[in-house]
Amino acid sequence: MNLDQILAEARRSIEEIDVAEADRRRSAGAVVLDVREPDETAQGTISGAVLVPRGLLETSVMAALPDRDVPIVVTCASGVRSLLAARTMESLGYRDVSSLAGGFDAWKADARDWSVPAGFGPSERARYSRHLLLPEVGVAGQQKLLASKVLIIGAGGLGSPAALYLAGAGVGTIGIADMDTVDLTNLHRQVIHDSLRLGWNKAASAARSITALNPDVNVVEHRERLHDQNAKGLISGYDLVIDGSDNFDARYALSDASSATGIPVVYGSVFRFEGQVTVFDPRRGFTYRNFMPSPPSAAVAPNCSTAGVLGVLPGIIGTIQAVEAIKMLLGIGQSLVGRMLVFDALAMDITELRLTAGPTLTAS
Repeated sequence: MNLDQILAEARRSIEEIDVAEADRRRSAGAVVLDVREPDETAQGTISGAVLVPRGLLETSVMAALPDRDVPIVVTCASGVRSLLAARTMESLGYRDVSSLAGGFDAWKADARDWSVPAGFGPSERARYSRHLLLPEVGVAGQQKLLASKVLIIGAGGLGSPAALYLAGAGVGTIGIADMDTVDLTNLHRQVIHDSLRLGWNKAASAARSITALNPDVNVVEHRERLHDQNAKGLISGYDLVIDGSDNFDARYALSDASSATGIPVVYGSVFRFEGQVTVFDPRRGFTYRNFMPSPPSAAVAPNCSTAGVLGVLPGIIGTIQAVEAIKMLLGIGQSLVGRMLVFDALAMDITELRLTAGPTLTAS
């Protein structure tokens, strides 16, 4: 079967509509799906269109358009790829799919509403290309990340991987709060530092690594320890906080500041071979102080310098913290608010605890 025969068969089941009808349906609530490649849509697209390249349609469109009953108008450059894509959509269970005859070229020629996606030069498109291919991120999501501000408390075992992955993802402003200096005992787990920076302030060392990885990122160094008096001012202006602290005083101070400002905290902790991670969002009734109203004794919860920690474990937990931060910044997926993951590295086992909001959080 040649292309003409394939197109003729597609036309028997797919409605082709002209520009005027496509615009009318869009105004009535239909979704415009543009299946051109990123280098094409960078030159302009119908305003508000959902962008999913034709080659990724089968694997990605259901995440971008979960409602299979919504009316969809598929477009490409000239109306050929969109016709084939519309037939694919129909086979995937979408019930109201049409194809724009003449495609985006006809739309522009008729002087309809279109726009050029803002902001990305060739180097940015290359750096974030794998994000741009994800319908859940795309151009709009990447721009949101670049406009986001995340504060990391502690440039240690948890803060190190979190900072590096957030920088790689293009989070536009990353604050690092740490007054400690790099020590040789840190290097088996605090991978943002190196042997040439022994004695450096950790915030300064982290800033050097972040800038080397991604010069797009604005790094704000807070060379201070978080405490009751400065916590609220320190976190204000950030979208969320990643808690990589290693002491209870800092955690309670951060919890109180989070409650006062409404800024969520992505929490992580490690002990020997076990790690925990959750999201405390005071807007939904979940805070660290509610989870642990009073600190346990030092005998029950010694720190890493006393009990030790498997070097790779903070990398796993810190990376999960980075994932949760990115999801919350983008507003995608299901966050760990109300859930705590407990990771046992020796057993390679993950347990999920359900947290119930209230004056005291309870786990089940």
